[in-house]
Amino acid sequence: MGRWAKGVPIIAALIVVGGFLSQSGAQGPYKLELPLGLQEEAAYIPPDNPLTIEKINLGRQLYFDGRLSADGTVSCATCHAPDKGFSDNRPTSTGIKGQVGGRNAPVAINRLFSQEQFWDGRAASLEDQALGPIQNPIEMGNTLKKTVATLNTIQGYRKQFRQVFGTKATAAGAAKAIAAFERSLVCGNSAFDRYEDGDDTALSESEQQGLQLFREKANCLRCHTGFAFTDERYHNIGVGFDKPKPDLGRYTVTKKEPDKGAFKTPTLRNIAASAPYLHDGSAKTLEDVIEFYDKGGVKNPHLSNEIKPLNLTAKEKADLVAFLKSLSCPDLQVAAPALPK
Repeated sequence: MGRWAKGVPIIAALIVVGGFLSQSGAQGPYKLELPLGLQEEAAYIPPDNPLTIEKINLGRQLYFDGRLSADGTVSCATCHAPDKGFSDNRPTSTGIKGQVGGRNAPVAINRLFSQEQFWDGRAASLEDQALGPIQNPIEMGNTLKKTVATLNTIQGYRKQFRQVFGTKATAAGAAKAIAAFERSLVCGNSAFDRYEDGDDTALSESEQQGLQLFREKANCLRCHTGFAFTDERYHNIGVGFDKPKPDLGRYTVTKKEPDKGAFKTPTLRNIAASAPYLHDGSAKTLEDVIEFYDKGGVKNPHLSNEIKPLNLTAKEKADLVAFLKSLSCPDLQVAAPALPK
C-alpha cells in the first residue's frame, strides 16, 4: 500500500465537504469531492440512479424520518446515527416496540464503494437494502404499501418526488433517494491518509508501529485491504461458534456449505466511533476485537484459512489499537434536516 492520491470529483455541479451539502437550495447534478485517501475509480453509482442534489436532499429527509416505520418511532438514523459512527452503539439494534434484533448495525459510511449490503450480503445494492428494514417486523415493522401511502399524505414529499422522479411517492423512488444520500456519506482525510500523503508527523510513533503490525505481523490486510479497508468478501472468524446456535451468516443466503458462519468484512474507517464490534456486537471495545483475533477466533469446521493466532505482545496490541483509531474521519458531519409536512 503506497501513498494514495487525493480524491477527485466524480460527478458535476456541487462541491461537498465531508459528505454533507455545503449549498442548501442548490439544484442539479451532484459533485462529490472525495476526501483524501478515497479512490474515484472504485466508486459505484448505478446507471439508473445518478446522483443529483435534489435526490440526495430527499434521501436525507427519508433517512431521518421515523414516519417510514409502522409506529413512527424508528428511522434509518435510529440504527445508523451520525453521532454514533453511523451505527447505534448497541450490541444489536432495537426496532419498534423495543424489539431487539440479532445483529450489530453495520456502518452506513463509504457505501459508495460497496454493492452487496448487510452482514450476509443478501441485498445486491443499496437500493435493495433501503427497503429491507422498512419491511422487517423487528426493525421498522411496516409494509411498503403503507409506507408509500404515508409519504403521499405529506405535501412536502409529494412535491419532492414529483421534482426528482416525475411521479408521486413510490417505494422504488424512496429506495433510490435513500441510496443516493448514503452514497454521499464519504469518510476519509484521516490521520492515516495524511501520513500516506506525505505528512510524517500525522501518526504518532505508536500509530506507526500499529500500521506496520497491521500490514505485517498481524496481516490484517488479508481481509481489511485497500483504501476502504475491506475486501468486500465473506469470512468465518468463529464469532458465535462457542454458542449452541451460531448465526450462519452468508449461508442463509447462498445455502453453500463453505459459507456457514461467514460474514462480510466491515470497513475499518471511523471504527473508533462505532463500538461495539463484530456481527453480534460481542466485542465491546477495539481492545476486545484485538484479543479475539490474537487468539485465532473460535475454532469451527468452517473457520477461514486467514484466521490464525497472532501471538501479539501487550504493547503490540496497544499499538494496533492506536493505529485503528487513526482511521477516524474528522470531516464527515451530517445534521438531521427539517422534515416536510
